[in-house]
Amino acid sequence: MAVTTSAAQSVNPSAPAFLDVPRGLAGVVVAETQVGDVRGREGFYHYRQYSAVDLAHTRRFEDVWHLLVHGDLPDARRGAAFAAGTAALRRLPEPVAAVLPALAAAGGRADPLAGMRTALSLLGAAKGFRPVYDIDPDRRRADTVEATAAVPTLLTALYRLSKGMDPVEPREDLSYAANYLYMLTGTEPDAERTRAVEQYLISTIDHGFNASTFTARVIASTGADVAACLVGAVGALSGPLHGGAPSRALDTLDAIGTPDRIDPWIRERVLAGERIMGFGHAVYRTEDPRSRMLRETALRFGGPRVEFAVEVERHVEAILAELKPGRELHTNVEFYAGVVMELCGLPREMFTPTFAAARMVGWSANILEQAEDSKIIRPVARYVGPGAPVAVPAVA
Repeated sequence: MAVTTSAAQSVNPSAPAFLDVPRGLAGVVVAETQVGDVRGREGFYHYRQYSAVDLAHTRRFEDVWHLLVHGDLPDARRGAAFAAGTAALRRLPEPVAAVLPALAAAGGRADPLAGMRTALSLLGAAKGFRPVYDIDPDRRRADTVEATAAVPTLLTALYRLSKGMDPVEPREDLSYAANYLYMLTGTEPDAERTRAVEQYLISTIDHGFNASTFTARVIASTGADVAACLVGAVGALSGPLHGGAPSRALDTLDAIGTPDRIDPWIRERVLAGERIMGFGHAVYRTEDPRSRMLRETALRFGGPRVEFAVEVERHVEAILAELKPGRELHTNVEFYAGVVMELCGLPREMFTPTFAAARMVGWSANILEQAEDSKIIRPVARYVGPGAPVAVPAVA
């Protein structure tokens, strides 16, 4: 990177020289991590030393959760013990459960993610979470596990309350994914749908230094408690430029409607400069490996919806290659995630909250890692306003 002299330095010669950096810190290395990595040119990402897609094919969610927060994949005995321990943490403290009806009613619309953001803060207070700066690594880890275990209960209760339904109490005899679907629908899910949702959850646990993960680490660097770090991450995720849009990808399929409308509908929007939801990714220059895996999951279900999605994907990629030559634009995780979650009975309002339930594990791993470093994250900004000092005008 080239060193440049800013306008501020011309006024203040003692100001430090700044490095030119790209907008949004794109490509700038800001920390070292052992949590995982995204290799966009190869179309590959991993959690610690394991392929994330391989983990989604071969392991259960609780095993991967253990890998992220404890650093290793458990054997059968340790995995069962960890799963049982997390299942026992699903019930909410009474002070938290008591406020959920008011949170669900606030704003007069179903927004489980916004409600969970507030409830998660209260959960940390109710459980007595202390600043990570003041506690040892084992206590920090325990706090992240308690918070993560409670999130599905918070999300499903808020959703059901917003729809005029009573919350469903969690069950300790069900897996993380099965219990999530059970609390959401009130019906114990079949094995096929449970496994499909579990694979989606595993595939979205972590994905590099995205905005919400970086936010969690910045807050952790201040020494704040685990709940504060996670609430900040949820806030970042809620932004439309970050939280994903699997429901919007389904909206695209609905808007196209029939196969004969695919080409004219897509061409009109591409030529108008509009983004086609579910296509393109900021990091991948190949097919998104998460999309490839979820396409396989969708094909296991089959049916007209899946067949139409596959046909739309084929047409869109051909049109994008024609109208935007030289750019690698393929389906991202959002496209087939929406299809899979719809097939598994999840309402569209719960797509992004479900993503957040998975990402809690990745955020937790990053919080734990950042808490080991006592240096606060404190960058600087280049001042580009009017020159200083300027005399303050007197009040007329």
